[in-house]
Amino acid sequence: MADGCRTQIALAVGASASSLRGVSVHLTILGSGSSGNSSYLETEEVRLLIDAGLSARQIRQRLLSIQRTPENLTGILITHEHSDHIGGLAVLASKLGIPVYCNRLTREAIQETLQVPFDFRIFATGSAFAIGSLEVEPFSIPHDANDPVGFLIRTPFANIGCVTDLGHFTKLVAERLRPAQVVMLEANHDIKLLQDDLRRPWSLKQRILSRHGHLSNEAAADAVSQLASAELRHVVLAHLSQDCNRPELALRIVGERLRGLGATHVQVAAAAQDAPAATISLG
Repeated sequence: MADGCRTQIALAVGASASSLRGVSVHLTILGSGSSGNSSYLETEEVRLLIDAGLSARQIRQRLLSIQRTPENLTGILITHEHSDHIGGLAVLASKLGIPVYCNRLTREAIQETLQVPFDFRIFATGSAFAIGSLEVEPFSIPHDANDPVGFLIRTPFANIGCVTDLGHFTKLVAERLRPAQVVMLEANHDIKLLQDDLRRPWSLKQRILSRHGHLSNEAAADAVSQLASAELRHVVLAHLSQDCNRPELALRIVGERLRGLGATHVQVAAAAQDAPAATISLG
């Protein structure tokens, strides 16, 4: 089992520029983990970042690895104001004038933290809005931020779901993600590795394990089991803790749950912190 999981991980890392040709929807997770999160979504008309938690330099380098540049971005969607989701925003969006899409409370938190001008485009949580040919549906998620959201992004060819930080998987989140063919879902920690970690104080462990903290591998597997359907094609496990998780653990636990449900058509991969994941292309 372990060798099989390692093969999956190897396939999940190292996006190819050629994979972005000839297909109409492309998703590349540029990096995901406790140190920074950012993903790139491209259709024929729109080029979006989902979060900008890597440094602006890293975002540029990782976009260049798939032959893209920040200058051509249509906008940046922000899930919430924590530093691992907005760390590169000040340099990237403010300098280049890229529109930043977020809700009102997230805007206020960003302004207070970064104190630079942005071209904010404010949406209301729970209300869909359009970016070109895309329909973006932001929905509430349980996390310890001002007004954190996940996204279901409806494109002409596929629906993309994104939930990278949530303490528990609610009925609302399940309902919003069920139309997705691709789901990026948090699998932050292995419970035993977290409990045994000597570097984290008990107060931080309590926060991570709380209903407004982060999903464990087992909780991610429970969530995926609620989403498994004939339409679901890809699950990418995101926001893995470098210290308190292992990609092979997350892949094994979620993969076994899907196989137990007979959902062998669903491809499961694990995103990495230090390199882009393989591009998922649909059309």
